[in-house]
This record gives sequence, structure tokens and C-alpha cells, in this order.
Amino acid sequence: MPLRPNGLARAAVRFRPAAFAGTFVALLMTVAIVSACGILLESGARASLPPTRYAQAPVVVAADQQIHWQAGSGEGAYEEAVRVPERARVDAALLERLAPLGRAVPDVVFPVRGEGGSGPVEASGWGAAAFTGTALAGGRAPGAPGEVVLGAGAGAGAGAGAAGAAGERITLDTPVGKREFRVVGRAGGTGVWFSDAEARALSGHPGALDAVVLFDADPDRVRAAVDGRAQVLTGAARAVDPQLAGAKDLLTGLGGSFGGIAALVAVFTAAGTVALSVGQRSREFALLRAVGATPRQIRRIVATEALLVAPAAGVLGCVPGIGLAAWWFGQLQAKGAIPAGVELAVSWIPLVCAAGVGLVTALLAGWAAARRPARIRPGQALAAAAVERLRPGWIRTPLGIAALAGGAACAGLAATSGGDDAANAALGVVMLFMLAVALLGPLIARACAGVLGLPLRAAGASGSLAAANSRAHARRLASAITPIVLAMAFSSVLVFLHTSEEEATRQQQAAGLLADHVITDPPADARGGVAITRTSVLAMFGTGPERRFQSASAQGVAGDVTTVQDLGVREGSLGTLRPGTVAVDRALAESARLGVGDRVELRLPDGVPADPEIVAVYTRGLGLGQVTLPAPDLTGHTTAGRATELLVRGPVPAGLGPAVSPSEWTTAQSTEREVSAWANAVMAAVLGGFAAVAAANTLVMTVLDRRRELRMLRLVGSTRRQVLRMLRWEALLIGGAGVTLGTAIALATLYPLTKAVTGAPPHVPPVLYASFAAAALALGLTATLLPAHWSLRRRTGGV
Repeated sequence: MPLRPNGLARAAVRFRPAAFAGTFVALLMTVAIVSACGILLESGARASLPPTRYAQAPVVVAADQQIHWQAGSGEGAYEEAVRVPERARVDAALLERLAPLGRAVPDVVFPVRGEGGSGPVEASGWGAAAFTGTALAGGRAPGAPGEVVLGAGAGAGAGAGAAGAAGERITLDTPVGKREFRVVGRAGGTGVWFSDAEARALSGHPGALDAVVLFDADPDRVRAAVDGRAQVLTGAARAVDPQLAGAKDLLTGLGGSFGGIAALVAVFTAAGTVALSVGQRSREFALLRAVGATPRQIRRIVATEALLVAPAAGVLGCVPGIGLAAWWFGQLQAKGAIPAGVELAVSWIPLVCAAGVGLVTALLAGWAAARRPARIRPGQALAAAAVERLRPGWIRTPLGIAALAGGAACAGLAATSGGDDAANAALGVVMLFMLAVALLGPLIARACAGVLGLPLRAAGASGSLAAANSRAHARRLASAITPIVLAMAFSSVLVFLHTSEEEATRQQQAAGLLADHVITDPPADARGGVAITRTSVLAMFGTGPERRFQSASAQGVAGDVTTVQDLGVREGSLGTLRPGTVAVDRALAESARLGVGDRVELRLPDGVPADPEIVAVYTRGLGLGQVTLPAPDLTGHTTAGRATELLVRGPVPAGLGPAVSPSEWTTAQSTEREVSAWANAVMAAVLGGFAAVAAANTLVMTVLDRRRELRMLRLVGSTRRQVLRMLRWEALLIGGAGVTLGTAIALATLYPLTKAVTGAPPHVPPVLYASFAAAALALGLTATLLPAHWSLRRRTGGV
């Protein structure tokens, strides 16, 4: 009777579902991870908000909020873009150029404050009422200098009385200083309105406008008049929202960059589980070869099994994938990283792609694992299946050695490089070493069994038997160790990179802040200290074709910064800091290979280019600011248009508002980084959690596959307690080897990475590391002993 591969595969899945449970779980988790990241990626690509401020504006002319440049060289050149840190503006000369095409209204928005020291209120020109829908509730519109209209909710914030009667005089703190104004009207909503001309003068950047709004104008004629110097926005594109742009970048980064790594790890782990499942049934395939099955039939059986298991796992895996994406998206929205109006996009595209990834993974892994049992001669099949092959594979061993050598080379390069070169090299270390562990798994497992087995022999018969079992079944041991290494390595890199950055930032702030008091949001005319404007700039990192703009924290200083900050200058002097010069952190200088006397290419907060001369290189940029500029160089280039802090030595001058101590300021800065810390923790939990489930899944599959062996031990006289003690030692060996290898890979990655980012070795909190190691050991013990207890509870009368 001829063999029917499809029928055999269906029968195997139907009558022995436990044999495929591990494969099903691994594929389900893979689909869940890939679909969740795909949903976040699609949500970032499709994220949109309806126009708010410009909802009634037919045509809006605004600056491109991205900086574009050519990367690469020759035929491989490509365009890259990065968003400017604050609002980019258009040249005010465009207003006159566009006036003949229709009614052109200039738009500027800036913060003002009242005398009471309350929070900022949004101010603009009264011309904006034409497209914002603002209407007078009393009085008249401002038309002359010194006149203002107050919104219904802006009276207290602007320092006006409750009634805000016409003719009342108020003082407002504007980006150009304190000014006295006469209230000439009241309007609905919140805000402060001046005449268009005065609004431009008070904004701090009279030569630039946030946008120009045109009525009764043809968009095509407007584009021709603009001639590429600005963007002409209509329809949904009028939603000029910096937070939306940041949310799109965040979601596409999570779904793309992190999603790529997570998908690679998931596929890598699922493939190992499928290969383990096929390998555990080598006796069945050997018997089929002995009774006449052809190699093609064996491969068809494995492929059919994959086609039976993978689609079901794909369909069910999409459910937790959607749940994970929805939870992640909701948390980011709750923390303010994503605007409330943006919605999670769930379509068939990421779900079908994720299910396809699971199916292809199962087919390829099954095909690779079935090559040996399908290729072996029928007469040798049963004998070969009875014992584990000791000879290393002639394909995976050279590849594993190459991956190991590549990881060592990347580690050496990262250790001897600086800046982004070290960071980029370090990223390859963890991937290459993990690949080496997977490919050289049996050899590494045998070495671990030999080293860690020495102390086991002192634990009596159970320990000796555990050591002997581990050496004799190195492939089985390797399949159990690899997921634990994966969980330990990736979780440690993500978590301890953040703890290293936090510790370095805290130390730099504690050592570098010399001021006795910090006044946040001081008045524009504050005196008695050094005014600091905290913002970000775009700096050119790297050299050659791979040069690129990256955001860097910056501070503008008005006064002698050395009296309130110790930046840790290692080259040059801050005493020569003046307009047209800059001091930079050593990481930026090393990345761009620049020093004192060189010029660094910058884009100021609003995207305006600058190339100041470097007069000092310092080491405490992570805590205090990677770029230090004279305050005049930032004038007119920030949205706030004023200093954000006042650093004071000695007693606090009166009338400057509440002051905080340096330690309180440091704590507040740490709070602002909570979203980044939370994102790192979630990524570590996703990767580490997946790897932990994969490790538990593999261990359970391994123990259940040894039921015959465990019952044989009982039949030859071993007690149940002795067998469990042997398995306990094996689990500790597996956990210990996984923790050791994972820690080694993490340190090889972290050391050069933290040296490049922080200039210091990695900071590994002992309690946190101990919890990771304990969790790995507990995982190994639990996933080994629970199925072992179940197996040993059954009768031992047959083997």
C-alpha cells in the first residue's frame, strides 16, 4: 500500500497534538509580535489629524518642517530628512510677494505672560481671527501699537482684572521684554491678540512668519509664486501639528526599527522550535524510511504538517497581536507622546503579512530540519535515530565560526572607536554573537556541560547523571539554552543601556551644576544670574558619505556660564565663547572628527543653517547640553523667544519667581525622560517576554520528549525523587549557562556602546541584574519540573 504523505501528516496532527503544541505556540507568538509591530508601523504611516488652527484657511503657505540632505555617494546616493526641533518659519518678504494673488494674512504665534507670574498665554495678530473664527465679545479690534484684545480665559493669565474693561492697562511679558498695553476689546476663547504689525514685532522674529494664509487665491498660482521656498498646503495637509509629526516618527520607529529586530528574533526563535519538533520525531521518520518512504515523501509530510499548523497559529496569533498594539498605542497616547485625535490603524495588511511570515518560517525551518532524515539511507535510518549525532554540521559550523569572528571583530572595533562609529559597531555585536550561539549551539552546549558539569559531580549520583546527560545530548541542551541566552542578552542590553544613560546623566548634572538655585521660566528682564535657553539643534554627525543630521540637546547662555556650570572642558576654553562660536560635547566632536578651531554644521531650532567655530570641547553634555551657544545666536530662532532658566549663585533676587535647588532640578529633568524609560522597558519586556515564553516552550517540549527515558530510569530502580533531582540539576545547568552566555554577550555590546554614549562603563544595578538572573533560573526550573512531575505521575509499567 503506497504511503500518503498528506494523510500521515493529518493523522500525526490529529492523534498526537501534543507533539505540535510547542510549534503552534512558537508560531502564534511570532505572528503576534510581527502583527503588533506591523500595526504600529501602519498607524504611524497613516496617522493624521484634522486641521485645527487652519481649518478655515483655504490656502496656507508654511515652511517645510524637515531638513533634507543627500546621503551616500555616487549611484548609491539617497535623500534623508529629519524634522526641525521647533517651528520652521517662512521669510516675511513672501507676504508682499503673495499679496497680489488674494487676501494674504500673516500668522505668528508666541507666548506671553502677565505680571502675576502665571503660565504662558498664546498670542497672535488679530488678522488670524479671519481663519480661526475668533469673534469680539465686546470693544473693538486692536489697530494701533500698545493695544490688545484679551480672550475670555486670558484675563487672569495676562494680569488683567476680572472684568477686563476697555481702557484698562496691563503689563505683558513678551519675547522682546515687558510692555504695557491698553485693553481695547474682549474675545471668546483663550488668547491675546495684537495688531498684525505689533504681533510680528513682539514675536522676537519680525523677519519671519509662522505662515501666510491666503483667501480667494489659486493654489497653483501660489505655488508658482513661492517657487519652492515654502510649502503650499491645502485640504488635510493644513494640519500643521509638530506633535503629530513626532507621533508619526515614534510609531514608524517602533514598528520599523524595533519591529525589524523583534521580527528577526521571533522568526529566529520560531525556526529553532520547529526544527526541534521535527528533530524529536527522527524515530518516526527513520521508521518511515525503513519501510520504503522516499525523501520527497518525508519532505512533503513535514511541509503538510507546517501547512496544517501555521495557518491556525497565524489566525489566532493576530488576536494577541492586535491587543498588544492597542495596549502599546493607548499607553503612548496616555503619556502624551501621541495626540488624542490619532487613531490606531488596524487593516488586513499587517495581519496577512504576519501570518505569511509564520507560514514561511514553518516551511523553511521544517524543510531544513527534514533534510537529514529524508536524505539518510533506509537501512541506516533506525540506527542513526537511536543516538544523537556528535559530528558538527559542515554548513552551520563554518557559518557559526564566521559569526563568532564577526562579533569579536565588531566588539574590537566598537571598543577602539568613538561616537556613532562605536554605537553602530556595538549593534552588530549582539546580533552576530546570538547567531553564533544558535549555529554553534551543540559545541557551546557541550563546552558548558563540561565546565559546569564539574561541580555537578560533587552533588552525588543525580548531579553526575545530569552532567552525563547534558554532555551526551548536546543538541537537546543547545535548543534549551539558546532562548534563555536570547532573553538575557536582549533584555540586559535594552534595560542596562538606559540605566547607564540615566546614571551618567545624573552624575554629570550633580557634578556640573554649580548654581545654588534654578529659576524656571524667569521673566524676560530677569537679572542676578546666568540666563539659560534650553532647546535642541540639528548637528551633523559622522563623516564622509554617511554624514547625517541628528537632534542634539542645546543651551544658549547669556553671561559667564563657568560661574554656574562646570561642563568638564577638556580642550579649548569657554572664556572665548561669543557670537559665531560654539562649545560641543566630546561625543559630537568625536563622531564628526572635529576639534577646537574647526567649524561644525548646525541647524538652529527653527532650521536656519549655522556653522559656528568650535572654541571648547567638554565631557558633560549628556547632563547639561551637547551644544552650548551664546544666547544671541538663538535669538529669534526659538518658539518661546526667551530664556527657560535662570541659574543663580547665592541668594535669590526678589521678584523672579519660585526657585528650586539643584537636586530638585535634577529630579525634574529625570521625570521628563520617563517616556523614554518606559519605552525601553516595554521593548525589553516584549523581546525578553517572547524569548522567555520560547525558552519555557522549548524546555517543556524537551522534557515531554524524554518521557520514555524518565520512565526507564524509574524501571531500573531510580526513585521519583532522584529523577526529579537530576532534572533540577539539568535545569540549573541550562539556566546557568544561559545567564552566563547572555551576560557575556550583553557586556560585549554594552561596554563600547555606553563608552560611546556616556563616556563611562555600563552601570548595572546589582539588584536588577540579580532579578534577571533569578528569573532565568526560575524559568528553567519551572518549565522543567512541572512537565516532569506530570510525566512521572503516570504509571511506569511500560516503556
